[in-house]
Amino acid sequence: MIASEILAKGVEQGIISAEQAERLRALEDVREPPELPASPDDEQLRFIGGFSDIFVTIGLAMFLGAIGYFSLQGGKLGMWIAIAITAWLLAEFFTRLRRTALPSIVLLIVFAVAVFIGASIFLGAGISPYSYPLTPMGMFGINSNEPTLLAIAALLTVLLTAVHYWRFGVPITIAAGCGALTGTVIGLVYGLAPELSPVAHNAVILVCGIAIFALAMRFDMADPQRLTRRTDIAFWLHLLAAPLIVHSLIKGMVTVASKLSPGSAAAIMAVFLALSFVAVLIDRRAMLVSGLSYAGFAFWTRISQAGFSDMTTPFTILTLGAFVLLLSAGWRPLRAGILGIVPSALTRRLPQPGLSTA
Repeated sequence: MIASEILAKGVEQGIISAEQAERLRALEDVREPPELPASPDDEQLRFIGGFSDIFVTIGLAMFLGAIGYFSLQGGKLGMWIAIAITAWLLAEFFTRLRRTALPSIVLLIVFAVAVFIGASIFLGAGISPYSYPLTPMGMFGINSNEPTLLAIAALLTVLLTAVHYWRFGVPITIAAGCGALTGTVIGLVYGLAPELSPVAHNAVILVCGIAIFALAMRFDMADPQRLTRRTDIAFWLHLLAAPLIVHSLIKGMVTVASKLSPGSAAAIMAVFLALSFVAVLIDRRAMLVSGLSYAGFAFWTRISQAGFSDMTTPFTILTLGAFVLLLSAGWRPLRAGILGIVPSALTRRLPQPGLSTA
């Protein structure tokens, strides 16, 4: 608002009348309140700073793709080394100097993937992709029958992503390092104890997922108002932990849709509801999203087994969509109710519904 001194000078110089000055002063009493900041339970994400980030990301994709194409003349190892070095050099400008959001995330992911695949090829896990065309690693020229070598490559990725975080401090880097460390553990288990049953392998994945979830909660509880970069680090860790936990819990129940027993379908729905409770409690939707596909699969199976095969898919999508919309609309009151039955020692370290970040 205009200062009183300026209004007084305006009256003295005849620019405005005394009555007009009083009316201007009265506007201070009826001005609109400032817009309130977002509540911490809105789960704000610093993912994109503007359309400029999208524009830069498109350029990065084209530039890195071209670098990969030209460096392929020196072999697959040379290509991935060139991509990793280029991603690092581009991060020096777009991450360290410009502090862009989306380009920094993309450059980190490209760097980590390039390091892992390049290290795998260097260690001898890489062969012609035509020998293993149907495996995910085979499409990148990696022999997935060498889990121990892949574990070493993943460990090297952990070390280099740690250096990347020390240099650039991108929040997603910690999740990328944890993902690579999980790959190291799983690779060592598969390589050193291949005779273990699928249940034991799922148990290893579950333990890794719970460990990452615990680390994410440590960052979350250190910033319950979600004002610092810790909340971004926690978001990416939750996004990594959720599929590890959900997949390892439900994988053994899912075989073929037509052979999924009613008991297994009910168990999957029970697991999904339990995960939904945890997601609402900690105010993180990643775990809920990870379980949606399995919940939809179980619901689809039950509808199909009930004899409604003609409308199975649309009815399943309708039900899941309605569930997501209803949960979104009632997220805050539902959290308030859940927080009311949870011990206060835990709730005071979690985001409170409806609180302002001011």
